[in-house]
Amino acid sequence: MKLALILEDMPESQMMLREVAEAAFPGIRVCSVADVASAQKMLNQFQFDLALIDLSLPDGNGTTVVEAMSARFPECVIVVATIFDDDDHLFPALRAGAQGYLLKDQAPEQLVKQLRGISEGHPPLSPSVARRLLDYFHEEQEAVANTEVIPEVTGQTMLTPREREVLVQLTRGINIAEIGAEMNISRHTVGDHVKSIYRKLNITSRAEAALQAKNMGLV
Repeated sequence: MKLALILEDMPESQMMLREVAEAAFPGIRVCSVADVASAQKMLNQFQFDLALIDLSLPDGNGTTVVEAMSARFPECVIVVATIFDDDDHLFPALRAGAQGYLLKDQAPEQLVKQLRGISEGHPPLSPSVARRLLDYFHEEQEAVANTEVIPEVTGQTMLTPREREVLVQLTRGINIAEIGAEMNISRHTVGDHVKSIYRKLNITSRAEAALQAKNMGLV
């Protein structure tokens, strides 16, 4: 591995991924960008061997960069690095050309170990993602059996279980670090969840978050 691209808009997560890449592949050079537009420009300037790509970004979805990199650099190892482990994020990313899918709320040393496995032919997959792939076909059968039931799409169904938990914590008025300590996750992971909650619910403040949580019956 000679050159890596990191696409991540949260500064703490960006630094963590840089450290993980450098630990997994000593001597690798890293280019870090925070939005889809900057990443697309990088593809015209450099040839990458590794990419760690977030999905939820200020100007779009990282899947578009996965698709572009897969077409432009067939030999590049493209790994999604995200907080989302649901089907709506996982399978489009894999179909776009991602060869790995890692969850950022894992310990950095675990991420390093999973990236190092690339040299041995092991796809970098978080354990829960690997299980999700194995379970997918069983769940698909159940989904087909229930196609006639169309649930109403609400703010609550838009949020993942972990995002709903973070939303409840936001209503308590505590800071990001305290939420992380309460939920036993890192502050940068909490920040990712908050960013996703605000975007999904189209809100910009804790006051609006508290109101949404109340309307959803979470508090």
